[in-house]
Amino acid sequence: MDFRELRFARAMEFTIHEINNRTDLLPGITLGYQIHDSCASVPMCIKAAFQFANGMEPFFNDTDSCSKSAAAAVPALVGESASTTSISMARMLGLFGIPEVSHYATCACLSDKRQYPAFLRTIPSDHHQAAALARMVKHFGWTWIGAVRSDTDYGNNGMASFLKAGQELGICVEYSESYYRTDPRSKLERVANVIRRSTARVIVAFLNSGDMRFLLEELAKQPPPPLQWIGSEAWIIDPEFLRFNMCAGAIGFGFPRSVIPGLREFLLDLSPAQALKSPLLTEFWESSFSCSLKGSSGGARECDGSEDIRALQSPYTDTSQLRVTNMVYKATYAIAHAIHGVICNDTQCDKSAKFTPWQILNQLKRVNFTTKNGYQVSFDSSGDPVAAYELINWQVKKDGGLDFVTVGHFDSSRPRGQEFSMSRAISWMGGQKEVPKSVCSESCPLGTRKAVQKGKPVCCYDCIPCAEGEISNKTDSLDCVRCPPEFWPNAHQDSCLPKPVEFLSWDDTLSIILTVFSIAGAFVAVCVAAVFYKHRTSPIVRANNSELSFLLLFSLTLCFLCSLTFIGRPSEWSCMLRHTAFGITFVLCISCVLGKTIVVLMAFRATLPGSNAMKWFGPPQQRLSVLTFTLIQVLICVLWLKISPPHPFRNLKHYKERIILECELGSAIGFWAVLGYIGFLAFLCFILAFLARKLPDNFNEAKFITFSMLIFCAVWVTFIPAYVSSPGKFTVAVEIFAILSSSFGLIICIFAPKCFIIVFRPEQNTKKHLMGKVPSK
Repeated sequence: MDFRELRFARAMEFTIHEINNRTDLLPGITLGYQIHDSCASVPMCIKAAFQFANGMEPFFNDTDSCSKSAAAAVPALVGESASTTSISMARMLGLFGIPEVSHYATCACLSDKRQYPAFLRTIPSDHHQAAALARMVKHFGWTWIGAVRSDTDYGNNGMASFLKAGQELGICVEYSESYYRTDPRSKLERVANVIRRSTARVIVAFLNSGDMRFLLEELAKQPPPPLQWIGSEAWIIDPEFLRFNMCAGAIGFGFPRSVIPGLREFLLDLSPAQALKSPLLTEFWESSFSCSLKGSSGGARECDGSEDIRALQSPYTDTSQLRVTNMVYKATYAIAHAIHGVICNDTQCDKSAKFTPWQILNQLKRVNFTTKNGYQVSFDSSGDPVAAYELINWQVKKDGGLDFVTVGHFDSSRPRGQEFSMSRAISWMGGQKEVPKSVCSESCPLGTRKAVQKGKPVCCYDCIPCAEGEISNKTDSLDCVRCPPEFWPNAHQDSCLPKPVEFLSWDDTLSIILTVFSIAGAFVAVCVAAVFYKHRTSPIVRANNSELSFLLLFSLTLCFLCSLTFIGRPSEWSCMLRHTAFGITFVLCISCVLGKTIVVLMAFRATLPGSNAMKWFGPPQQRLSVLTFTLIQVLICVLWLKISPPHPFRNLKHYKERIILECELGSAIGFWAVLGYIGFLAFLCFILAFLARKLPDNFNEAKFITFSMLIFCAVWVTFIPAYVSSPGKFTVAVEIFAILSSSFGLIICIFAPKCFIIVFRPEQNTKKHLMGKVPSK
């Protein structure tokens, strides 16, 4: 016999006595009651339900409290304790509209009013408990758990609700086992072995007290590694289990602990004579004291009156944890208030009033009151109360035993997200202070993503580094995020940083070298011009067309200096200036060289008898040819700038990890037209100079022009593939190198021999020597 269930029955009896003694509730009306023992058996419950509906004589009746009026159906029922038996009775009683108010049936299925229209309860549905347990498991970071349940409506439905809520929160289950106390022992041993071998350190047990006791006794034979037990209300608040030290640190939700004034005295006010009036109390007395009461048929030793119920240690007399007992108290009061609402007005009740169970049921749905010990009682549309739990933790006492300690609360009436609150520190498995870990795989750090292992739950995964250009800035990221185009991941790939912008800056080593050569070239050109100017009357200067030479030196100076426009951060103006300045100055330079080449040809043709060639290419024509060739390039540049000018461009494609800031050509046709025109003039100059290379003269300038043009063409032909293939800032460097190389080629080939004679061989700076009339040494 379950003496705790007897305490529940006696609590109902106590509550009815308390109601009958009140003047404000059902005044002048005396409530009676019938107590049935279902023996936790579905057939017994169904048989009792038929008796309630038909008004048959009950099995046991307290004749002092209730007259034998078996002709009418009972108006309401308190019970049943178990979910399975409550389901059976609720299906039957619902057909007749007889309300059943349960104090301990928590199955969420009973909230379905289509199947159980007359069922209500003062205990919260497991839907709330399962959701609260899942959120608690997630709160402490446990994603890898084991699950064991009773193979009953209570265990199966409760665990199903928990697993559904847990799946939504990302909780994985290594195993889910079921057991019922009537199953073969081999199944119990198998469940115990699964728990021992598991890698999950947290186990959720949705078991009734009988099944849990069998499981713990089996595990105690060969204790598993320390486990963090998460318990349902059926066993987490049962003092009987405090003897199992392997459950130290267990946590779970239990119903609020309460105090019912006068109940303990009522329970202890029991004598052998009173016990004889009820077979239930007789069985309790004889079983507790191992004696036989007078008039009963059981027991070998007769009770002699020395039995002291106050000294008895039994679930019946233990009122330190009045949790479910308070639910009986509230259920009984709810029925009394419903009856009061049907037959009573504000001041008095109609003793002769006739009412049906349907009226009581409808009134029950509207009750809203506070019990004498301060608890609110009401039902929602599903017949459920507001869910309120205490978070119970099994903590080790100073003497080494275990005790229930309330460490938090859950109240579903609070705003969403604030239902759960902590009030004390939790003692974990084995008495440790730190939260135990139970994961299948460690959290993936920043910069990685989760990849589920094949054939395993989603909580078992590998941590894969993010791909190039991607980041993850939170732990356990499912996917990596690609950085925006102008950003690139840091070394840890947990944040996107702005890509460094690359261009040929002034402080770059390569820029400094090129700048030095550029200024040096311009300085050399100025120095040559100074030498020529100083010796402007000498034969070698006059023989080489001094006007075109000075113009050529001026254009070469500009060519050297225009390379500086390619260095520095590209801007709208610098992009337009660098290409147009380069194109115009080089055409001016090549035009001068072309003019000098034509002059050489004309000069030697003029020495032939009857020739007047120089008349057609004198100084005015030379100036006009240079101006014409240059204006054509100016026209090309103006059209280029007008149609599609060069502009700054952030190149994101060439390098993944940095941005190339360069000058976009705008119109590629314009750019290649400028280069093509320069190449055409250079090639024309080379052909003419090549034709004039063998003309008789000790100082034939055509030879030097040929070499300079050969170098010039070689440089720019090589430039094209180098320019196209060079990455980033080196593209600009190649262009500057080509400008400087070709400029140095021109100034060295054309002016170096003249300067050498002027400075170091002045004796050769004579007209006779130049005309070839004096042999050279």
